[in-house]
Amino acid sequence: MKMKILLLFFAMLIPLSGDTVPEAFRQYWYKGKAELTRYSLEQARYGEIHRGDAVLIFVTEPFLSEKQVKKESTSNAPAVSVLKLNLTKKFFTGIYPYSLMTSVFTPVDYGKNRTLKVASSIQEWCGQTYSQLNLRNDRYKGIMHSYFEEEADQTLEFNTGWLEDEIWTRIRIAPETLPVGEINIVPALQFVQLGHSDLKPEKAMASRKNEGKIFIYVVDYKTINRSLTIRFESSFPHAILSWEEKGAGGFGPNAPVLTTRGVKTHSLMLDYWNKHRNQDAPLREKLGLK
Repeated sequence: MKMKILLLFFAMLIPLSGDTVPEAFRQYWYKGKAELTRYSLEQARYGEIHRGDAVLIFVTEPFLSEKQVKKESTSNAPAVSVLKLNLTKKFFTGIYPYSLMTSVFTPVDYGKNRTLKVASSIQEWCGQTYSQLNLRNDRYKGIMHSYFEEEADQTLEFNTGWLEDEIWTRIRIAPETLPVGEINIVPALQFVQLGHSDLKPEKAMASRKNEGKIFIYVVDYKTINRSLTIRFESSFPHAILSWEEKGAGGFGPNAPVLTTRGVKTHSLMLDYWNKHRNQDAPLREKLGLK
């Protein structure tokens, strides 16, 4: 058993053969730790801004192409090295809490594979929703499960295009390859779930601007009321500094236009999966979490 655990650990450290990535990327991302970054969150919901925390967790791991799950066995099943993002948001609306999490799995060798999987869930006291997209035979196939009647259980599929959720991982892997100009793009799963809207590609204009040591990437949707702006460092490892999501802050034709914001406050490189004892709790304070 100990030998199996060791093999799995070293599999996380070593990029799989065929991944042609710069040495700086290997040195930063393949050392057995995840990058955890906390952001002060101002989340638009119900026509108001609610304060909370957002955490972006980036880590590389081996990923089974067919099953589209993390490789945890020593079998010869084909796997690729992915940069995984877990993006979490926690905030309160009045008395009750919201907890959001999106997971993105983007191959490090992005030239051969697009983002393979995105999954997102929202929990709050009224109910919960879950959405997932998987890349199968050059098409994204999706499922949606919801507590709410009009959404209920759905399946869907569409041709491959850009996913808003994969912009975050592409920034960390190769920001120069971000699309610019007119694009078809699927909005963030969290946006779709919070807005109870349709999950489908939309038309948008994308732009990238250089302001010295900072890049600014903007996706301005044309067919829905939404824009996304991400600011990140122009030099490797392209740390994400802040973001803004602008759009309707409520429901109905008179909903105010509000802006959700996340601003970086703390960051750690940590093997967090080994820090699960009571004695490790002070690390939350180092990350700016209560």
